[in-house]
Amino acid sequence: MKQYVIDAFTDKVFHGNQAAICVMEKWISKELMMDITRENNFSETAFAVKEGEKYHLRWFTPGGEIDLCGHATLACAYVLFNFYVPCEKKVVFTTLSGDLTVTKKEDLLEMEFPAYELKKVKVTEEMAQAIGAMPKEAYLGRDLLCIFDDESIVRNLSPDMEKIVELEGLLLQVTAPGKDTDCVSRSFAPKLNVVEDPVCGSGHCHIVPYWSNRLGKKEIVAYQASKRGGTLYCRMAENKVFMAGKAALFSVCDLMV
Repeated sequence: MKQYVIDAFTDKVFHGNQAAICVMEKWISKELMMDITRENNFSETAFAVKEGEKYHLRWFTPGGEIDLCGHATLACAYVLFNFYVPCEKKVVFTTLSGDLTVTKKEDLLEMEFPAYELKKVKVTEEMAQAIGAMPKEAYLGRDLLCIFDDESIVRNLSPDMEKIVELEGLLLQVTAPGKDTDCVSRSFAPKLNVVEDPVCGSGHCHIVPYWSNRLGKKEIVAYQASKRGGTLYCRMAENKVFMAGKAALFSVCDLMV
């Protein structure tokens, strides 16, 4: 079985977010997919099988299968465009979150994702203790989204993972206005056995709607301020988030399973 390791939301290796991609002729067992995922120990390993004109795409973290992942979708589209369907300009994935489309736009790959509905929730002392700073606002979608006023707070956080597990939401997203971009953010996912997700596409399905509404603009340039870092070029269109980025190939290998 071929496996590709792609760094997503960057144009050079060792940056962005790693994802391992396996494009297969037929499905293997969920148990084997989990074994491969744990062996890779990336935040995401994705598996795809062509079904008709679409590709069925599934995402796995070391903690289990999830319903939406941006960077592994971008990575899988990069693999397909470069190794399987080089003449195509668009690929459609069947996923747990419905059909997702990725389109080539010059040197960017643009993904169309559903925006999460955000419900404002009370900021609590438990949030402050888990994060290490008191948010100005908090919202709940799939994830908990916490808002800060200062970019440096987001960049310098050292959250308590055990306490984050006790908070609402699948992941914790923290964000603030950026100096060089519209916003900066970081993503933490201890419930999925991932301490920090280097660049979280699905997290920006919370982050981008918030900043689009707050800034009164449809186009948002977002920077994920992890150690690896990554840039996302986003735009809002009704209840959709269009998210574009670059990708770089790190490796191609044969799995001996």
